[in-house]
Amino acid sequence: MTRAFLFPGQGSQFVGMGKDLAEAFPAARQTFEEVDDALGDHLSRVMWEGPEDKLNLTENTQPALLAVSTACMRVMTREANIRLDDVITFAAGHSLGEYSALTATGALDLADTARLVRLRGQAMQSAVPVGIGAMAAILGLDFAEVQEIAKRAAGSEVCQAANDNSTGQVVISGHAGAVEAAIAMASEMGAKRAVKLPVSAPFHSTLMAPAAQRMAQALADTDIRPPIVPVVSNVTARGAADPHEIRRLLVDQITGMVRWRESVQWMRGQGVDEMVEIGAGKVLAGLVKRIEKDVQAESVGTPEQLDALIQRLA
Repeated sequence: MTRAFLFPGQGSQFVGMGKDLAEAFPAARQTFEEVDDALGDHLSRVMWEGPEDKLNLTENTQPALLAVSTACMRVMTREANIRLDDVITFAAGHSLGEYSALTATGALDLADTARLVRLRGQAMQSAVPVGIGAMAAILGLDFAEVQEIAKRAAGSEVCQAANDNSTGQVVISGHAGAVEAAIAMASEMGAKRAVKLPVSAPFHSTLMAPAAQRMAQALADTDIRPPIVPVVSNVTARGAADPHEIRRLLVDQITGMVRWRESVQWMRGQGVDEMVEIGAGKVLAGLVKRIEKDVQAESVGTPEQLDALIQRLA
């Protein structure tokens, strides 16, 4: 088996996430404490007790998802003494998950990443006033069709493909009016569903340029090392290992499209036949099964799932 680890992005969070890991594994508990210390607040309490609306604030969601994925990884590497480059060939993450992948592979330190992704959440939230932007999921049309719809709907505004998630699942992002127009056009063209997403900003669109500027400044001051294995970039859908390239791609990712479908296809083309989602939820494993049906895909986020994976890898 040639394997890749995948790391989830926003939308996979839930109240209670990671609590069972903290109770089962000392390395997981230390991870959550380290993230709390880095941020100077009790994020773990919000993760485990809620309220849900506070967890769903982008500035909390991003470090929370990072913490759960990192906790799982540290149980593997620190408690089970698994060498990452012995068991995987690539790592990849969806949007925010790219930061988790870089942390898992040693390119970034956890404390630095926790502060970075909190800033990323704040910067993305403040880049566009609430109500100006929107996002929508278009299901049942191919990528080229959705791109054409977005282009037609935009007019003088912004409307563009933000996430190419899987065959027949594309998310668009931009000005609220243009996104509404695109939803109507997609329905007319026979989309199975075209629905506005419950998000507070038009992520992965050119409207996020102010956030990209803030992240460029923060990343310029961040130590980035070569990862143990290449990390697949959302921007290029290719593996990256050079720290200077990684820094540039993380800035470009703020305004660029998440090329998830192509990322999975590229890893498959490199011989990967098993993809394991590490952290909260099971969104990415589901997408993999739709993109490459012959790839074995699973999600690992509970103590039981983690124990089973460790036994298999040891």
